[in-house]
Amino acid sequence: MRAARWLPWALLGALVLVQICYPLTEGDTRAHLTVATVLLGVVFSLVHALLARGPRAVGALVLTATLGGFAVEAIGVATGFPFGVYEYSGRLGPRLLDVPLIIPLAWTWMAWPAWLAAVRVTRRPLARIAVAAAGLAAWDVFLDPQMVAEHYWRWADPTPALPGVDGIPLGNYLGWLGFALLLMAALATVAGRTASGPLPSDAPALALWLWTYASSVLAHAVFLSLPASAAWGAVLMGAAVLPLIPRLRTPA
Repeated sequence: MRAARWLPWALLGALVLVQICYPLTEGDTRAHLTVATVLLGVVFSLVHALLARGPRAVGALVLTATLGGFAVEAIGVATGFPFGVYEYSGRLGPRLLDVPLIIPLAWTWMAWPAWLAAVRVTRRPLARIAVAAAGLAAWDVFLDPQMVAEHYWRWADPTPALPGVDGIPLGNYLGWLGFALLLMAALATVAGRTASGPLPSDAPALALWLWTYASSVLAHAVFLSLPASAAWGAVLMGAAVLPLIPRLRTPA
């Protein structure tokens, strides 16, 4: 019981510390911190899911986000569907089927807090899927510009794009939204009642979701020289994240 209370918070603290260091570095050090961030993030989400929701929730998260994330990335790299024609560089570690192994872990990391936030925002099952998917897809408005700027991946034809955000085609975001809808629907189905209602123990995951939004806006606007993605992300991800704030005091 003590581990259930403090371990997710300790992992979140370590994750935040690594993310704070990211904009203060460059080159290979920044690439290593990117990998470390994803690894800490996926450990956080899996540990939280286990301690707060049980083994079925962990299995559902791995099956839908990790394996599903790898499958859609492998299909995407091979065929150009659903994200457009793109390729990864060799800067993110080992690859399988041309997909860096940390990529499906990133899907796993952020799918869990996105889902728990949606559970707190609305009680309607279909609305939860929509809110969680929209939040996860909107996070990519921060993620892709940041990663493209670091040359971790690139698109063959990055047009048309969001105004001011170069290098990422609009079709990529539509692909994210489409897969996120499938992912969240599958997660809700496989996890069942173990992840169907808000709990007080969700607090660390909700804190991660809010931190991700606020820190991404700040980092892009101030430290990474990406003002357009800061503005777009603030609006688009904010539409999914900010409704959570007045519900934080709602009894679980």
